[in-house]
Amino acid sequence: MAARRTRPVRVLVDMDGVLADFEAGLLRGFRRRFPREPHVALEERRGFLAREQYRALRPDLADKVASVYEAPGFFLDLEPIPGALEALQEMNSMQDTEVICTSPLTKHERCVGEKGRLYCWVENHLGPQFVERIILTRDKTVVSGDLLIDDQDTIRGQEETPSWEHILFTCCHNQHLALPPTRRRLLSWSDNWRGIIDSKRGCRREARKLPIAPEPQLSLRIPHRYPCAGQHTLWTLRHRLLLVSGPLSSSSTPLAFPKPS
Repeated sequence: MAARRTRPVRVLVDMDGVLADFEAGLLRGFRRRFPREPHVALEERRGFLAREQYRALRPDLADKVASVYEAPGFFLDLEPIPGALEALQEMNSMQDTEVICTSPLTKHERCVGEKGRLYCWVENHLGPQFVERIILTRDKTVVSGDLLIDDQDTIRGQEETPSWEHILFTCCHNQHLALPPTRRRLLSWSDNWRGIIDSKRGCRREARKLPIAPEPQLSLRIPHRYPCAGQHTLWTLRHRLLLVSGPLSSSSTPLAFPKPS
């Protein structure tokens, strides 16, 4: 019998802050557009949302900084994170590895023009083969994958337990965070991202070695008003699970069970 082909390790890679240098582009754009206003240096960035930190600096700065990253074409002008393009090209050439680029779907990216600019950035820097691997979503927890490399420290959505393991990509706004022992992070694209992917392959190899658990049996104790009246009879049902909604009562229609073989 031919060996069954294993499913590729699916790696979801966030674009803002992991592939494209969002923070440096934002600071550069803010200082160019508002040269007389105070700004937050990269080494002083704290928290995922730049808008909230600027709001704390001065309330009116929140809308000003937002106007920079919401401006048409902002994403198209972002520089790649050092090592990101090389890492994704190598990742994409790995056997049994699937790379997906993810991006949050904001109200501005719903516009055809902004979507086109985001796709252009990917095509210009990674090539046309990656354009077909872009997922725009407001909820990354519903996207199937084995790994999610993202600079956002906490990702919540509809699924409480997503299929992927979240690898925190170090960025200026999260480098001060201490992660619990169960969490992993990439310090940069020079860090051991290959080992993280290989660890997922290792988990799958170990899972295939595990013995197959025996089929569960469901035992039902049948009350005396059902077959074999006057005594309690224990029947075992194999290969089938009966789900009953609500308790059985004397007025319930009796269930017809096959005789045990």
